Amino acid sequence: MGDIIKGFLISLLTEKCFNEYFLKYNFLDVPCFKSSLSKGLGIGIIAGSILVKVPQILKILNSKSAKGINIYGVSLELFAITANFTYSYVMNFPFSAWGEGTFLALQTAAIAALVLHYSGSPMQAALFLSVYPAVVSALVSGYTPVDVLWTMQAVNVPIILVAKAIQVITNYKNGSTGQLSAVTCFLLFAGSIARIFTSIQETGDLIIIVTYCVSTIANGAIVFQLFWYWNVDTSVSTKNKNKKKKRT
Repeated sequence: MGDIIKGFLISLLTEKCFNEYFLKYNFLDVPCFKSSLSKGLGIGIIAGSILVKVPQILKILNSKSAKGINIYGVSLELFAITANFTYSYVMNFPFSAWGEGTFLALQTAAIAALVLHYSGSPMQAALFLSVYPAVVSALVSGYTPVDVLWTMQAVNVPIILVAKAIQVITNYKNGSTGQLSAVTCFLLFAGSIARIFTSIQETGDLIIIVTYCVSTIANGAIVFQLFWYWNVDTSVSTKNKNKKKKRT
């Protein structure tokens, strides 16, 4: 049992840090502290990602509406998530550095399908759910050149900006954040901040680090709107919008 626990701790901390902590009792080793903090944050982010978009999914299902959620923004976000975790997987980065991508991709794909379904396109939703897994399988199969995956990851930077900008503009035009889940948006913002640190520590990959920096800024803009429109009644905002149209 002791060997199992030791093996588990070494897999998390590395053998050097295990020795520093449990043999030398040196709890002030800075490199090990940073490494341990990064691992802990990574595992926490992955654990949180398992349910991070569930509030958003439930909100859509309960209201039977995807009002205020832009399908183009969701699609671009899904591309960004997919590019990130497939590139990281092929590059053999530690799972703690990108594992949440798998759960975020599943949940974002579900949101995209629900948006299509409640927008009156159930056939497109079914087709999407059939095609997406096949695309992911092709990307991680080993047959897709690494250069292609790197390019997809690099394209993430403008794509994240465009995806979030579409949602920000949609919120502005509607005068509310519609069916966006505050819990989901806050968690995504906090996760992207933490990922800047973990990416520096565990991957050292500049394109990954820049991607999370941009993601933090973009998610922060939506969180700002959530506070700005916090007490806005969506029905009132819709009436005001219709009045503006009649005047013009």
